[in-house]
Amino acid sequence: MEHLWAPWRMQYVVQDKSNDCIFCSLPQSSEDEKNRILFRGKTCFVIMNIYPYNNGHIMVSPFKHSNCITKLDNEELNELGTLTQHCVRLLSEVYAPDGFNIGLNLGKVAGAGFDEHLHNHIVPRWAGDTNFMPIIGETKVHPEHLKGTYDKLLPLFQNLT
Repeated sequence: MEHLWAPWRMQYVVQDKSNDCIFCSLPQSSEDEKNRILFRGKTCFVIMNIYPYNNGHIMVSPFKHSNCITKLDNEELNELGTLTQHCVRLLSEVYAPDGFNIGLNLGKVAGAGFDEHLHNHIVPRWAGDTNFMPIIGETKVHPEHLKGTYDKLLPLFQNLT
């Protein structure tokens, strides 16, 4: 039997699994580092995905609790797009990925892990990041801890206005 150690997952196992919307409750807290919030705009914020597909996987979400892009007003939609652009630029600066997956998953059937509050995923991609480990070993290797990613990205997001 093979063992893959992921001690940071214990936080998920023991956390309160209430029906709170994390995209509403986390921004209400002032503990941005604990909640891995990198930036707060006027209508949207940038937060790290704590179960990332790749290192640097971050999300842009409106503060407004809404499950569909059609329910955003022009100001929210513009800031969602502008912050997504900033995320691509800053992630490129820090990680130099070969490309990105960017997208919204609207509804459970579309792959949304949390479908009640809109959030845009920005996932850095590198040639070869889908190698034998996830295909044969059914295991994804993340070479950087979430805290390391947060510490690298936060200074860049602090320069946004």
